[in-house]
Amino acid sequence: MAKLTEQEQQEIIRYIEADKPLPDKYRFLLFEDKREVELVWNGKTSEVCNIVLPFQVIEQVDEPRAEKPEDTEAQMFLFDERGRQLKGWTNKLIWGDNKLILSSLKNGPVREEVEAQGGLKLIYIDPPFDVGNDFKMDIEIGDETFTKERNILEEIAYSDTWGKGADSFIAMIYERLVLMRDLLAEDGSIYVHCDWRVNSYIRLVLDEVFGSTFLNEITWQKIRTTKAQSSGFGNVQDTIYLYSKSKDPIFSNQYTAFDPAYIKSHYKAEEGTGRLYRTVSMLQKGSGPARNFGGTVLEPPPGRHWIWSQNRIDEAMSGGRIVFTSNGRPEKVQYLDEMEGDIVADIWSDIYPINSQAIEALGYPTQKPEALLERIINASSNKNDLVADFFCGSGTTAAVAEKLGRKWIISDLGKFAIHTTRKRMIGVQRQLKEEGKDYRAFEILNLGKYERQHYIGVNPNLREEQQQKQIEAKEEAFLNLILRAYRAEKVENFACFNGKKAGRLVSVGPVNLPVTRLFVEEIILECRKKHITKVDILGFEFEMGLFPNVLDEARAKGIDIAPKYIPAEVFDKRAVEKNQVVFHDVSFIEVKPQVKKNRTAVELTDFSVFYSQDSIANAEAAIKNKGSRIVVEKGQIVKVSKDKSGIVNREVLTKNWTDWIDYWAVDFDFESKREIIRVQNEGSGEWEERWTGDFIFENEWQSFRTKKDRSLELKSVFHECVPGRRKLAVKVVDIFGNDTMTIVEVTI
Repeated sequence: MAKLTEQEQQEIIRYIEADKPLPDKYRFLLFEDKREVELVWNGKTSEVCNIVLPFQVIEQVDEPRAEKPEDTEAQMFLFDERGRQLKGWTNKLIWGDNKLILSSLKNGPVREEVEAQGGLKLIYIDPPFDVGNDFKMDIEIGDETFTKERNILEEIAYSDTWGKGADSFIAMIYERLVLMRDLLAEDGSIYVHCDWRVNSYIRLVLDEVFGSTFLNEITWQKIRTTKAQSSGFGNVQDTIYLYSKSKDPIFSNQYTAFDPAYIKSHYKAEEGTGRLYRTVSMLQKGSGPARNFGGTVLEPPPGRHWIWSQNRIDEAMSGGRIVFTSNGRPEKVQYLDEMEGDIVADIWSDIYPINSQAIEALGYPTQKPEALLERIINASSNKNDLVADFFCGSGTTAAVAEKLGRKWIISDLGKFAIHTTRKRMIGVQRQLKEEGKDYRAFEILNLGKYERQHYIGVNPNLREEQQQKQIEAKEEAFLNLILRAYRAEKVENFACFNGKKAGRLVSVGPVNLPVTRLFVEEIILECRKKHITKVDILGFEFEMGLFPNVLDEARAKGIDIAPKYIPAEVFDKRAVEKNQVVFHDVSFIEVKPQVKKNRTAVELTDFSVFYSQDSIANAEAAIKNKGSRIVVEKGQIVKVSKDKSGIVNREVLTKNWTDWIDYWAVDFDFESKREIIRVQNEGSGEWEERWTGDFIFENEWQSFRTKKDRSLELKSVFHECVPGRRKLAVKVVDIFGNDTMTIVEVTI
């Protein structure tokens, strides 16, 4: 520390007594060794999340789809090799906040599984930057396209992270990058994809986290043509930063071996052969005709002449190839299929963005082409290595990793992203199975128990006591808002209940987390203790796989629980004041099981939804003549339009209950696999396995819509079963990505 003058010492005391922050100059006077360049932002802290939450497996996809009993039997041996391994790694698709996911991976029992695979070798992330558009999704309804807005949990999470300026974004990405660095293997590397909006911030944060392990700043030309700009030049590129985990990768060779890639952009096609070649040398200059090694006389162009040296002709004939250009000029060439190619530099202009009509296009506005990920994964990982993507979006990283024989962990906060990825990965499994190639099972996981301090975000600069007061004040305001919108009367002296309406107690779920099984179990416990029989649970989201098991459990104990979704309109004061806020019920499924001797099948007979997004009245007031808008109101998708005279027309697009279904799957023996989580014993610190009381949905048959095929089967194949009573589970995922499950009993 530098020696302070008496005046400086007195000034510091005055600032401390006044409870004011010290001027910046004292950072350097008090901490002399911090004079080097550093990145500073409001709220910066070296502390990162270290919470460990249990991962709950709610669905297992072992093989893409069993069609017939005999096919299943024939695949049993291959299944152990190509589907879920009896021992070893199962790929992981995780729904939740990636900060909590990363912390739980780094500090929890799954870390042992990761290390057993050789550690995490490669991370690719493409964090969202355009808050306005990145999380909207276009959904096809017949010939129309409906834009799905972000759900409220995404809205809250992303407005907190991206909606408060650069400080909040830097703080978000910094903490996650620190966790990723600590999770990476010593020979691992990370690729961070960004664009002009945040690339300068990202580079500085990466330098802060990874230090001197920078390897490359890659420029990817994502657009080939651009319109004339009113100011500036067209934006046609993204930036991808590459860092390694090790300190001195170039000299110590600690990072994963970098495999150079080769590109075809410098090659031409030989007419009539389909082969690609590049020019090695031009055979020209001089006079007179020449012969190629096949004996053909090559005449020079009109007014020109060739002179050949014999050694050039001999060289061409004995050691190379000759092709003739359109003007008759001979070229000595090398063919691409006979050589490795050109090493790729840090400007990637040969990988094209996804065309809207491409097979791999899934409608995600930020979806990246598989060719881009193929280059990255091939360059910085080997077969059977573990790779990860914690902003997975439509699942491109997982799809490419699976095709290249890598293991993977991916996650996303958006439920629709998880569903899109599930369909995509089943499609990849089907493709690999058809080609006779290896594929690996994957499981869909939730984060389990959530802790109270993550209930609502608070100012991290406040003292703990002040933070607690802020939490309590925010919780109180939130509960009052929801109860007012629900037209419920506030109640006191309950642990789980916040209000009362029409003889039913009301419990409000957290503002920025899904309602979990633990949350509902606490409600059931208080109901039994205080003899409560009717309950409404209000939530923005419900944990995947939560229903109907927990409702059946409550019903068996004499408790009627009605789960209801909280709509985004609760935050619209005008909607609340006009009593326009509708809390819709969770979707309802009807199925019909069929039994033939020792086989069973399931037919889907009805599916009811109760969603609302926007309203017909709002649309009619907002749209102009010759305009239109698609809205969701009380379980119907309606196109509202006005003709040139202002006459309003309403067209219901969801003409059949099947229009709401995007995907459904069957587990033919639901209670065959218990859901086991690993939790730490508070006394010994050892990790222990515990049964959650629930079962894992084993996805044995599924039908879903794709961009190419919009049809949907409504009856499963017959599945061979062991005689006796069993439970069949049917899971339906609607076009918004929300899942609903029902269970039926059959006797074989």
